[in-house]
Amino acid sequence: MENIEYVVDTLDGSLAWLPSWVVSLVVFLLAVLVAHFLHRVAYRILTRVVAGMDLFWRSLVSRTEGPTRLAAITVALGFAANIAPLTLRETALVQQALLLCFIALVAWLANTALHIWVTVYLRRFKLDADDNLLARKHVTQTRILRRAAGTIIFTVALSAALMSFEDVRQYGVSLLASAGVAGIVLGLALQPVLKNLFAGIQLAVTQPIRIDDALLVEGEWGKVEDITSTYVVVKLWDWRRLILPLSYFMEKPFQNWTREGSALIGTVMIYLDYRVPVAAVRQKVEEIASASLLWDRKVVNVAVTDFRESVMEVRILVSASNAGAAFDLRCEVREKLIAFLQERYPEALPRLRAEVIEQRKEATLATPERIRRPAEAALSRA
Repeated sequence: MENIEYVVDTLDGSLAWLPSWVVSLVVFLLAVLVAHFLHRVAYRILTRVVAGMDLFWRSLVSRTEGPTRLAAITVALGFAANIAPLTLRETALVQQALLLCFIALVAWLANTALHIWVTVYLRRFKLDADDNLLARKHVTQTRILRRAAGTIIFTVALSAALMSFEDVRQYGVSLLASAGVAGIVLGLALQPVLKNLFAGIQLAVTQPIRIDDALLVEGEWGKVEDITSTYVVVKLWDWRRLILPLSYFMEKPFQNWTREGSALIGTVMIYLDYRVPVAAVRQKVEEIASASLLWDRKVVNVAVTDFRESVMEVRILVSASNAGAAFDLRCEVREKLIAFLQERYPEALPRLRAEVIEQRKEATLATPERIRRPAEAALSRA
């Protein structure tokens, strides 16, 4: 410490011919350069130390490079402010700047620690797994709460920075003291923001939707691609994006096809003539399902569900591991079943018997006409 003071006194004596603000600027510049150099050396050493450690420590070191550099510079500037020839006003300005740097540093470290924790925590869950219900639950909950925590960190840091100024502090106190009409106006102005904020927290806790959930919303089918702090992005089947506010999912009904699991039962409705052998149709459907890679080997069913005037309604149920596979399996069953009926039982396809009756009536009426026309021709020749 005595050596440092000696160097400072020597430097101060050698620069006595310069203005005080120039000397202070040189001192601050030297402090920043020294802090940057020391941080760089320490960071390289620390990087080599954690190179063989777990991902958490490697991520911790890599992610905290910026905050630790800011911390080193802040400490160096604080030390330089004590030895620089500053006036009282300049000292107050430097202290104010260092206080803002300290607040930003704390917020940065908190946000970095939050990011590292979320990343390490979500490593245990894979969204690309076949049964990803648990993964979607944790990913959705963690992402929403992470955004909410980030918003809180930013708000607290900004409030602390503003309250460090005397004028703003007095304004905030007076605003809180007279929070009558001002509070009502502010609440009305922030109603959409607060509404979505609380809806996001409620969404994270109750989880009516999760990341990668298959939804039927606003007459469109798609998957939840992202959940932000204010809106939800639904990627539709044709790659369009449907953007909905968070409050929508707390106020309006929608269909969640993967709420408890991704497996679904697909329905195929077909209308056939009464002469179709249902047992043959059932056997063919089971054969199609067994040969398909999309069927999950759980549900296959064929049942006559309704009788109508000219046809009967046959319902076919087949299950698949997810919504996309269920849709493709339904299409496969339709195509192969109609090909089977056209080849083996063409008479089983729906027919309108009224058309056949109408043709017979025309044939009956046409017969006397053909007989009458030759007779009339013979009379005209006579």
